[in-house]
Amino acid sequence: MDQTIQNPLKNKIKIIIESNITTTVITILILLNAVILGLETDAYFSNKFGAILNWADKSILILFSFELLIKFYVYRSKFFHTGWNIFDLLIVIIAWLPTSGALTVLRALRILRVLRLISVVPQLRRVVSAIGYSIPGMVSVVGVLGLIFYVASVLATKLFGIHPDPFMQEWFGSIGASAYTLFQIMTLESWSMGVVRPTMELFPWAWAFFIPFIIITSFAVLNFFIGIIVDSMQIAQKDDQDYKEHENSHVTMKEYKLLKKQLDELVTEINLLRDKLEK
Repeated sequence: MDQTIQNPLKNKIKIIIESNITTTVITILILLNAVILGLETDAYFSNKFGAILNWADKSILILFSFELLIKFYVYRSKFFHTGWNIFDLLIVIIAWLPTSGALTVLRALRILRVLRLISVVPQLRRVVSAIGYSIPGMVSVVGVLGLIFYVASVLATKLFGIHPDPFMQEWFGSIGASAYTLFQIMTLESWSMGVVRPTMELFPWAWAFFIPFIIITSFAVLNFFIGIIVDSMQIAQKDDQDYKEHENSHVTMKEYKLLKKQLDELVTEINLLRDKLEK
């Protein structure tokens, strides 16, 4: 049986740490910590208020650590059943690592505490979960995109890289240069005036190569990514709802078992009392 139900103190603490008020307070502390870490990068604030900022940073870190200790006290081994708890624990451990000597670089990793906002805000957790669900589909799309890029790079090198013009050699002189140029074209960054039009001055028919490439890579593949992420968002939202329903039903079943046990004990006491009265 769930220890949090048997132990009233743990049950009360669990209600407190899972309440909206606690979530709001933790969110505010995370945002405040982010502001403090940002101010420490400014020379003026660092020199004038360095001690105060450092004290505030340490205080917030202590509060984060205290929060995790309370969660571990309430959930015990179940604390590690939730990936977000492990994520928060790693972030806090990194924040406590020494930042002097050879480990000074770890001081910059304190900004990772801001990522705790993801584990605190359900909407952000859902987005990250959706990204996780979308990775297999995105890998497939990236694989197709890689094949398209390789074929297009070879074609561009064969078609345009043979011209002795310095710009053609710079843009399409090798497969690597062609791939980089085509990536720039795919992002639509200065693709027309920067690359395509100068190429068309030497190869008037070059539009027949660039337009299909842009349509396939910039529009079709981009829509594939959007479709995969939207589908993953729906899956993540459904899983979140199923998890909440499971948790609610799970708690209800445990409460039912506890109530049944109490009723059985009460019936036993009534029977014993009745037997004494009959005697």
